[in-house]
Amino acid sequence: MMEKLELQSADVTAKNVEAIAELFPQVITEGRDDDGNLVHRIDFEALRQELSDYTVDGAKEVYQIDWPGKLAAEFASNAPIAKTLRPVRSDSVEFDTTQNLFIEGDNLEALKLLQESYLGKVRLIYIDPPYNTGGDLVYRDDFATSKEEYLWNSTQVNDEGEKLRSNTEANGRFHSDWLSMIYPRLRLAKRFLAPDGVILVSIDDAEQASLRRLMDEVFGEQNFIAQLVWEKGRKNDAKFFSTGHEYILVYAKSKATLRERKTEWREEKPGAREVWDEYLRLRELHGNNDAAVEEALTAWYKALPKSSPAKKLSRTRHVDSNGPWRDDNISWPGGGGPKYDVIHPVTGLPCAVPEAGWRYGEEEMKRRIALDLIVFRDDHTQPPFRKSHLRPVEGEVDGVEDDVDDDGDDAGLAVQVRGSYFYKQSQVSVRHLRNLMGAQVFNNPKDHYELSRLFEYVLGGRSGTVMDFFAGSGSTAEAVFELCARTGLNCPVILVQLPEALEDNLKSATGAAKTTIQNAIKYLEKLDKPLTIAELTKIRIAKAGAKVAAESAPSDWKRDVGFRAFTIDTSNFADVTTTPDAADQDTLDLLTESVKQDRTGEDVLFEVLIDWGLNLSATIAVEQVAEHTVFSVESDALVACFDDEVDDELVRIVASRAPLRAVFRDSSFETDAARINAEQVFKQISPDTDLKVL
Repeated sequence: MMEKLELQSADVTAKNVEAIAELFPQVITEGRDDDGNLVHRIDFEALRQELSDYTVDGAKEVYQIDWPGKLAAEFASNAPIAKTLRPVRSDSVEFDTTQNLFIEGDNLEALKLLQESYLGKVRLIYIDPPYNTGGDLVYRDDFATSKEEYLWNSTQVNDEGEKLRSNTEANGRFHSDWLSMIYPRLRLAKRFLAPDGVILVSIDDAEQASLRRLMDEVFGEQNFIAQLVWEKGRKNDAKFFSTGHEYILVYAKSKATLRERKTEWREEKPGAREVWDEYLRLRELHGNNDAAVEEALTAWYKALPKSSPAKKLSRTRHVDSNGPWRDDNISWPGGGGPKYDVIHPVTGLPCAVPEAGWRYGEEEMKRRIALDLIVFRDDHTQPPFRKSHLRPVEGEVDGVEDDVDDDGDDAGLAVQVRGSYFYKQSQVSVRHLRNLMGAQVFNNPKDHYELSRLFEYVLGGRSGTVMDFFAGSGSTAEAVFELCARTGLNCPVILVQLPEALEDNLKSATGAAKTTIQNAIKYLEKLDKPLTIAELTKIRIAKAGAKVAAESAPSDWKRDVGFRAFTIDTSNFADVTTTPDAADQDTLDLLTESVKQDRTGEDVLFEVLIDWGLNLSATIAVEQVAEHTVFSVESDALVACFDDEVDDELVRIVASRAPLRAVFRDSSFETDAARINAEQVFKQISPDTDLKVL
């Protein structure tokens, strides 16, 4: 009999039970679920015996972060939901060709719906969650404790509700609410990361300490990489210290995997590109006259303003056939290097040996001298120095070099390790977004250019999917577009944003924030759009994409600046369960029509893609086959027909195409015999097809 699709998000707890069954089959027993079906159950006493030396019982002291509501939040991350993603073509840009996704809805639900399709496939997650300002959270999940529940659970009030402690508001209620919000989302996020994936989380002082401990628990303390400090400007109205900075916590899915793959993150030195472009211009102007090029390059450096990043590279003013270079130390870093004679080519006498020893072994030194990478001084009384080219040449890279491409080729400009502190004034991103949108409609947008540089750094020059499930102002999307346009990388982006009502935010806003929200409301009213942050986000992404696409870009860039828009909704299938005594003939007739009347075949198709764990950016072709509407996903990776009636001719045509998967509506077959016959047709013509019904 044909298997039915489950049409709900993955039950992670059930999967964990099956994983335990693989490891410890002896602890598995049987029980019945709420519907009376036999299912696997775990005998905890038996499991405890298997792990007897590694369990914690009762109130033993252990190092962990805990708060009222944690267990409920953990449960929420595993519980399945019966919802779907409905495509919204009218809100999309280049729907049929783009690989990017924008999902409007609660991100906890979105992550559950996406997890099967993108499990272990995301190389970079960046999120900027709502900071804990002590007010009510927009993401009010069902498991969040009420104020009264929190105070009782944390023994701040007695059974009559009388206070047992003073200053209860400051004792952590707001921490608990915020942690209960972020915890299940981080647990789900981890499942998306590829083995070499990285997550970046922006946060301020209010929850930095709690978030650090929470991420240690979720991702493992051993996978912590860095805590970056982003300074955005001084606040002169501060009473004690100006706290104009934020943090970005960086964790790997597996730091061990990064080490195994010899991963090293480097970024191009700021200004290096400008210097190289000027060198090429001067070389075109002066030909092979190195002296003229060097003189002109030195004058160009002097004319640069002090604020120019290229000004800091002015030591790289010498020129040879390989481009600009600077003199560099030839001694062994830290001392203890080899000591041997290096003969001066003019005096014929040994050069002075650096106190720390030579940077290279004797044979390596001879090789570099032959490649003209070593420059001797006027005589032998001083050690020579080595050339450090702006664009390292073949053979220049050595195991100690720290300012060249990590792959050792001669294709890239000089690079450096990024520091954990950086400065970018916050008003730069405010002005950029105001110019892009034509009005100031977002508060505190992240700087897309700084994000773009950071993304490029941790991606290490490799393509990969980027995810942001607190999309907000859409800075992540523009950062990825800019990155891909600049480098030619292919980085599909997945964004999720809650349709947060601007009018609700306006009620508690004050000062400049209130003015910005009022601007946003007027902006959307003119466009006759819903008054939500998600609408603003979509507009910003579309405008940013158009701007990036209109500017110069590498010829190998795919120029994908569109997005498929989705909204989270109830399942496309009506609840057809009923009790025998409540069912009459009219009711039974209605129950046969399981697809809701307002849903389209494309709606149903995407629910099937979600249930089957297929990519939601897959190419989709709509065909007319034997007078039926047929969907072909990724050249017959999936073939689907959701028409009310399916005949034998269509079944045979679909089977003859030998798709990897095929799906029909159960009610499309006129009789049980017709459905059984269809199954037999596939067994005969295309036995490898995974055939299912809805």
